[in-house]
Amino acid sequence: MGRPPLDRQPNSLLAHWMNRCGLSRNRLARLVTERGAIQGITGLATDESRVRAWLKGSVPRDPVPRLIVEVLSAETGMDLSYADIGLPGEAGPTGIRSPWNRTGAIAALSQIIRSELMLPELPNTRTGPDAADVHTGRELLDPLQKWALSRPDETEKSESGGRRRVGMSDVEGIRQLTSTFRDLDNRHGGVLSRAAVLAQTAAVLSWLKTCTYTEAVGRELFSAAADLGSVAGWMTFDAGRHTAAQRTFVSALRAAAEGDDRRIGAHILQCMARQMSHLGHVDDALDLVALAQYGARRHLTPAATSMLAALEARFQAILGHTADSEAAAGRALDAYERVEPGSEESHTAFFDLPELHATLGMAHQIAAKHEEGQARTRHVRRSTDLVVAALADRPEHRQRSRAFDHLGLARTYLAGGEVEGAAQETERCLEMLGTVHSLRVADRLGELYREAEPYATTAAGRDLREQIHAQLTAAG
Repeated sequence: MGRPPLDRQPNSLLAHWMNRCGLSRNRLARLVTERGAIQGITGLATDESRVRAWLKGSVPRDPVPRLIVEVLSAETGMDLSYADIGLPGEAGPTGIRSPWNRTGAIAALSQIIRSELMLPELPNTRTGPDAADVHTGRELLDPLQKWALSRPDETEKSESGGRRRVGMSDVEGIRQLTSTFRDLDNRHGGVLSRAAVLAQTAAVLSWLKTCTYTEAVGRELFSAAADLGSVAGWMTFDAGRHTAAQRTFVSALRAAAEGDDRRIGAHILQCMARQMSHLGHVDDALDLVALAQYGARRHLTPAATSMLAALEARFQAILGHTADSEAAAGRALDAYERVEPGSEESHTAFFDLPELHATLGMAHQIAAKHEEGQARTRHVRRSTDLVVAALADRPEHRQRSRAFDHLGLARTYLAGGEVEGAAQETERCLEMLGTVHSLRVADRLGELYREAEPYATTAAGRDLREQIHAQLTAAG
């Protein structure tokens, strides 16, 4: 009948697509058997009971997953992947190892955006089965190495047979919409606006496929699509859909390569690095930062250089490499001194002085956990100064960042044994969650809850944990 996963979960994605197609269990079983017979595959004996087992979480043996994908793709008219229907398997022709060319860039981004628009909203966190399905290690990094050496595809026509002609004014309109979506994300988190940015990305992709444009406009159009795709990926990450977020980031990176935009490419890689660190794959996060630094080495602005170094400082601290972390922090500060106000591009403009202070403050807070005595005290003091400065200077509309700042300060106080201060900062963060909808904030609250366990016998520690528990229970 198939092999049950270790953490057997109902396959809600398979149920979703069966429902969209109006397929009963018996009907899906017949279609799978018929398709197998056409391909010369006998002995399947697929019936209603087997489909019921798949829906409960059983994983059918090969070649049944492929046949299910083919049946549902035919029924929906969409090129569904194994991940779309909740089954393990190869990513397919538009997956992470697909060709780095213009056709591949459009197909990859189209497939993930189209499937995400059709999929139901599912509650996911970094501890759920969705997070376990992201690509890691060489499986992720080897294909992405091609980005550093890629060049726009010159072998295909830059003008299609479409009736509508796209010009630079259209590209500028896309960039303005992207800025609007970024602002919404900063104010309220990615959960509420994700569907809107996915729909807009789908519209831009239709231009790439059906409209007429010059080679120069085509480059800018791919660049704009990549930037919009990066926002779609970021909102998807913030909403806790980790596999889809990674696929969106990779697809956007392909579009950036076709737009010959190294800066957008580096921006997408730093987004991916943050996601990998969030999921606990810190070595991969460092490798993604290094790839961004190398691939865009002659194109990075001072703010982008500073941002990548600051992330490197944070990730090195997580690994316990405190000396390497402080060296990277020094490079981040040096690079930021070269930033000219108002000169940065929109995708880098978020990395202002408060963001630098917050990122380095978290690096010191993390480093404090690896030290004892005076070294720990020094890191705690430095972290406190930096995060307090970040909070003081944060623009009011950066609500999610302010929530993270309060959480970061709470964790810094806790690292220094100041439980009452940690409880106060946690309360301030929780007060903001009515306007900020972000599963990443919820995940960080869970970390703080676990870190406060040694103080659970104190009144302040108990209050802190009870506040967090009540919030996560209400949200979950």
